[in-house]
Amino acid sequence: GFKNLVRLNFDMNTLMTVAILGAAAIGEWGEGATVVILFAISEALERYSMDKARQSIESLMDIAPKEALIRRGNEEMMVPVDDIQVGDIMIVKPGQKLAMDGIVIKGTSTLNQAAITGESVPVTKTVGDEVFAGTLNEEGLLEVKVTKRVEDTTLSKIIHLVEEAQAERAPSQAFVDRFAKYYTPAIIIFALLLAVIPPLFMGADWSEWIYRGLAVLVVGCPCALVISTPVSIVTAIGNAAKNGVLIKGGIYLEEAGNLKVIAFDKTGTLTKGIPSVTDVVTYNGNENELMTITAAIEKGSQHPLASAIIRKAEEDGLNFNDVSVEEFQSITGKGVKAKVNNAMYYVGSPGLFEELLPNGIQSEIKEQITTLQIQGKTVMALGTEKEILALIAVADEIRESSEEVIRKLHQVGIEKTVMLTGDNQRTAEAIGKQVGVSDIKADLLPEDKLNFIKALREKYRSVAMVGDGVNDAPALAASTVGVAMGGAGTDTALETADIVLMADDLRKLPYTIRLSRKALAIIKQNIAFALGVKALALLMIAPGWLTLWLAVFADMGATLIVTLNSMRLVKVEDEP
Repeated sequence: GFKNLVRLNFDMNTLMTVAILGAAAIGEWGEGATVVILFAISEALERYSMDKARQSIESLMDIAPKEALIRRGNEEMMVPVDDIQVGDIMIVKPGQKLAMDGIVIKGTSTLNQAAITGESVPVTKTVGDEVFAGTLNEEGLLEVKVTKRVEDTTLSKIIHLVEEAQAERAPSQAFVDRFAKYYTPAIIIFALLLAVIPPLFMGADWSEWIYRGLAVLVVGCPCALVISTPVSIVTAIGNAAKNGVLIKGGIYLEEAGNLKVIAFDKTGTLTKGIPSVTDVVTYNGNENELMTITAAIEKGSQHPLASAIIRKAEEDGLNFNDVSVEEFQSITGKGVKAKVNNAMYYVGSPGLFEELLPNGIQSEIKEQITTLQIQGKTVMALGTEKEILALIAVADEIRESSEEVIRKLHQVGIEKTVMLTGDNQRTAEAIGKQVGVSDIKADLLPEDKLNFIKALREKYRSVAMVGDGVNDAPALAASTVGVAMGGAGTDTALETADIVLMADDLRKLPYTIRLSRKALAIIKQNIAFALGVKALALLMIAPGWLTLWLAVFADMGATLIVTLNSMRLVKVEDEP
């Protein structure tokens, strides 16, 4: 405090130092000692509460083991995580936690990923699946090939990002800091004038008015005010991290609390992003036979819809691999053709058959195609040069949680939810109606999404974009708050977004909005309360009721109440 006073850099320590030295100068040794003790207690409590708030990070740090069982050649040995190399084989027994990120190369087991993704339900992992450090292997023995060094694991990234976020200043914290910068010297000048003017010009008692001036210095100490924001921010960000939501700074926590509009990417966010066969309509022949022929032909195709047909054939147990396919040929942009059992078959869009069939598509088949398209499905046909044998409808499945999430967001007061997609208008409207968004924008290229977000920001100021973080990076960056899905698997999401839902779970979004709003409310309460207590104590100066120890008590009490109020953010839970 004394150093700061010499530099004319005023802070809490300066105020307290002046008050204590002043109390000693006018012979109030007992009062000076009380101030020292109470201030020390107050500082200790403040530190304790900040450490408590930061503990969520320490609990994260302790999740992953510090060593792992590694096989190199024929030898198995315990190796500290710092010495494990990329490519090492890690052996994880049931009941053990994983020390490193990697890919399963042998075994099947369920893993509890709650520490990383906040998912309470364990996830089954088998050969080829990605696994994360800090997750718990529940039942099977796994062999995992290490893919990242210890400092690059998803868990390390989470810890690093949360630490950075907690250290970063939020807008209300910046306001408080600016306020304290001017407020503290003002209090010193006021206290000085109060101590000097009455004795000089009104013949009042010097020691009494110096004492009152010192009490003003103590009560003017902005402890509670300065701590009002950081404790709330740190607690909220820590709570979110435990629930599988990564908030990358106080500023985004506050912005999320002010959101009016949320825009969603469709594919992979509101939908699963994996097309699947929804309808098979046959006109001539047995469904299984026709699906076997279609799958056998599509096996040679690169089209994403081909994978949906092959998956459906596998699920139905059709042995399409035994069917011999000859003269396979792709018809650009329209479909494919191939010979099966000496007959030429075509698989492709309705447009292909309009051109192919001598009289075009029959009207009742056309009606059927339109009906399926109105439902938001993509229709493919199987046929010959003479007729259509079957229609196969494929659609991207909606996530089970999408409708409930949109409803909850409207309930918590989000004015507008928008779905953005590169898909055609019909498909977009079918899905948009199903999930209940208030606005639908279709046929968008990535740059259109970006421009649309900019336009929304001009109109509503606070706009969030929710996407899967890869192709949505420009729109995520342009929004007030970019929210990425499934950060546990993608580095892009962790880098570009402001808030990351670590599990691929949209249901964490309403919780994040609730937490942010609660944090904003608590910050406002804290600032108002801290300033209110100061004003009240300063009013007690005139009648001479304000003693030095009462001044410290008011300051310390305010700090404690502000801290305890902030700790309520630990209790905000993710609703099931």
